[in-house]
Amino acid sequence: MKVLETLKEKLGERIKDIKIHNERRIYLTVEAGDIKECAKIVFRELDARYIIASGADNFDSFEILYHFGFDSIGTVISLRVFLARENPGIDSLSDVIPGISYIEREMWELLGINFAGHPGLSHFLLRDDWPEGNFPLRKSIKTDGANSE
Repeated sequence: MKVLETLKEKLGERIKDIKIHNERRIYLTVEAGDIKECAKIVFRELDARYIIASGADNFDSFEILYHFGFDSIGTVISLRVFLARENPGIDSLSDVIPGISYIEREMWELLGINFAGHPGLSHFLLRDDWPEGNFPLRKSIKTDGANSE
């Protein structure tokens, strides 16, 4: 897998874990503080196509996957970051990847993940009068429609 060897060479010790789902689907775990530099390398230097980012609540942490396609070889690489549940935050990649600001806004309002340096975190899917601190995609136990946190 030449692309994996190239990624290992370029990202070096920033890679904390590698999961090879199959030859066309590879996950690289990096620290939140390294995501901007790693994304720059994958997107700008290695010319991967940004596909989408996805966020999930894993009960004990939040996970963000930044998916990139190497279309000429049919491989998708995902940069995986885990964030603490308490005040989850990470640098915005909006200055690195055009178009990522919308999905960052989605994760901000639905999961409560803050994206430092984002040009305009504002409601994207929810009403403007949505209750502050109520994040509908968090897996907190809900008894009255509000987060139990």
